[in-house]
Amino acid sequence: MGLDLAEKHPLARELFARADQVLGFPLSRICFSGPKEELQRTAVTQPALLTCSVAAARILAEFHPAPAAVAGHSLGEYSALVAAGSLAFDEAVHLVHMRGRFMQEAVPEGEGTMTAVLGLDAAVVSRVCRNVAGERVVQAANLNAPGQVVISGHADAVQRAVPALKEAGARRAVPLGVSAPFHCALMEPAARRLEKALGEVHLSDARMPVWTNVDARPVTSASEIRAALVRQVASPVRWEESMRGMAEAGHSEFLEVGPGTVLAGLVRRNLKGARTREAGTAAALAALKPPTP
Repeated sequence: MGLDLAEKHPLARELFARADQVLGFPLSRICFSGPKEELQRTAVTQPALLTCSVAAARILAEFHPAPAAVAGHSLGEYSALVAAGSLAFDEAVHLVHMRGRFMQEAVPEGEGTMTAVLGLDAAVVSRVCRNVAGERVVQAANLNAPGQVVISGHADAVQRAVPALKEAGARRAVPLGVSAPFHCALMEPAARRLEKALGEVHLSDARMPVWTNVDARPVTSASEIRAALVRQVASPVRWEESMRGMAEAGHSEFLEVGPGTVLAGLVRRNLKGARTREAGTAAALAALKPPTP
């Protein structure tokens, strides 16, 4: 993860070195060499994804116009805030490391899980989850696209929900390899701890609108951004609504800045005719760079 950026761009190497220094452990080594099991621990995954995304964004900014607006899916909202000038990288990488630790510690390992539900409307998914939850937690956590909703909660409740969702018309239910049940009520303890940590971090007003996960609307003020980050932890990611809102605001070209191409795929599912491009690897960034005259 991120190795090609670091090999080809001094800016990326410097950013990874800075992350190592801020965190006090060799994030760059884990990203570049593994082991995979260590990288998959959410307290490591979160700063790793942030560092790769911010590195790509800063390389892109050297030759590409600034974005008209930004958005990030879950953790990606922090990368978006760094790109928007609201959050300094040093504070962001430290903050998401703590965010990952708070989330992992909110629920004992193995007690929570997440599953992607395909082929069923979000309203139906939410209703089925309410019907089977009982005194446990299972709820829609990521509202990604029509027919793609991720549920999160106690492992037994999620497992109980799956056959009920299939009976209601779901085409597939795919368990996710995550270390905690993100974006559901079980994350409330993490949200409270993050609120305290955010109170010690300087946030600036954003230079361009940031479409928040929790409200699916654009904000720029530091106070609104801070509140949205706290609420985001235990609330659903309203990605489909965010993408549609951005399109209605006049945005028609979307760049996915960071590892992978999942978000570009979701944009295409949500917005017919939208133009998407990837900017997460050295090769993708090179392809975006205009030719030298």
